[in-house]
Amino acid sequence: MNPSNNLFLIGPMGAGKTILGKHLACRYGLKFIDLDACIRTTAGISISDIFTQQGEPGFRQLESAALERNSQNSGLVMATGGGTVLAEANRRLLSGRGFVLYLEIDINTQLQRLVGDTQRPLLHGVDLRVQLQMLSQQRQPIYQQLADCTLRVGADLPIDTETRAVALLARHWQLPGKEPLT
Repeated sequence: MNPSNNLFLIGPMGAGKTILGKHLACRYGLKFIDLDACIRTTAGISISDIFTQQGEPGFRQLESAALERNSQNSGLVMATGGGTVLAEANRRLLSGRGFVLYLEIDINTQLQRLVGDTQRPLLHGVDLRVQLQMLSQQRQPIYQQLADCTLRVGADLPIDTETRAVALLARHWQLPGKEPLT
């Protein structure tokens, strides 16, 4: 059992981190934070506009600052962006300040979920399958290394994914000062 006041959800885009994060935060009485939403609020513009104006390096700086600021809080569930794990400093923050749940998803399911998505700058003007495979090759080893545990997600309904997540977390994660979660 790994006690921690915070739960961080990592994984590729389209894995369902935000939806699951909201459900888990509600279930456990914790605050929910979507890291991308924090970045949009702080910057006052969309993530696509940040990428256009500042490029990916500028976005990653904003992302790291938002993670540093928000992960200092206690009693939260945070949905991170797919690339949050790329910076070593971010990985240290995630592992040092919370329990890390990796939502693993296969490329075909990602494709189904992301086809037609116009909000994600890394998917603009590229072959979607090729881009997702490239991102997976780069990021999956990092997700696996950083994770305290892994939940394979697929075509499940959100309630089914939540049920499986709760069962997995009950075996591996505990909020300090509370009975094991169910």
